[in-house]
Amino acid sequence: MWVRRTPGVVIVLLALVGALGVVAVVHNLPSDIKLPSLGPECTVRADGEVTLDSVQMANAATITAVGIRRGMPERAVVIALATALQESKLENLDDGDRDSVGLFQQRPSQGWGTVEKIKDPRYAADKFYTALKKVKGYQKMRVTDAAQKVQRSAYPNAYEKWADESAVLARALTGRATGAVACTVSGSPVLRGAAAAAALMKGLKLDWGKGLAKTPAATQAAGLTVAVSDPSTGWRYAHWLVSHASATGLERVRFADLEWHAPDGKWQKVTADGGVDERQVIAQVFS
Repeated sequence: MWVRRTPGVVIVLLALVGALGVVAVVHNLPSDIKLPSLGPECTVRADGEVTLDSVQMANAATITAVGIRRGMPERAVVIALATALQESKLENLDDGDRDSVGLFQQRPSQGWGTVEKIKDPRYAADKFYTALKKVKGYQKMRVTDAAQKVQRSAYPNAYEKWADESAVLARALTGRATGAVACTVSGSPVLRGAAAAAALMKGLKLDWGKGLAKTPAATQAAGLTVAVSDPSTGWRYAHWLVSHASATGLERVRFADLEWHAPDGKWQKVTADGGVDERQVIAQVFS
């Protein structure tokens, strides 16, 4: 007897057949062949470990840079990151509950700005910090309590589950950890040469604003250099660069005695004839 199957049933059956096919193929592969890794592109290690994809990592770095640019303490950065993790998983969403949009799911109808402005991660982060700064005693509050004062969510305790992950990200992105942000960038670079260098410089200026003037940056066809006054500042910029590597054509970053390379995504010790240089961060793009 012929039985009519609904589209949902057909999809389930196809999925099962596909899964069985994958199992069969894997079972018959020679032992010396490895399947490609499908894991996250970025790993952050700073007294803890967090894994993110390249988009999430770039947004986390931008949120942190805006906080530092505004002179906000690290605790504020932790709260901002936890809020964005809960509200959007650090993704710049086009929609959400009612008219909510963006990293922090801010609502135009509630005075956060236009949809276009809120979809700018820098604007959204800046507006969040402005609201947080008005919360009296927020630095002594639990992460979730401080975030709720700003967000007024229907789930006031939801932010706390991201407190530990946000603390790890903040330690790395504020420069309190060395070689802590490691992102692997595979495939053909999205930009090369002068175009890639220009994209990096544009991003730096947008995220760091006037603060970048205190650490002069120079662009060359092969990349750029950022002069820094201390190791902490150097690692802020080095980690920011790596966090934004996937969208900019960045190939290498070097600071002090460590160098990050896009294809393998790791920080490695390097030897320097002139000794360790902690006065500048060097970024090299794909040629």
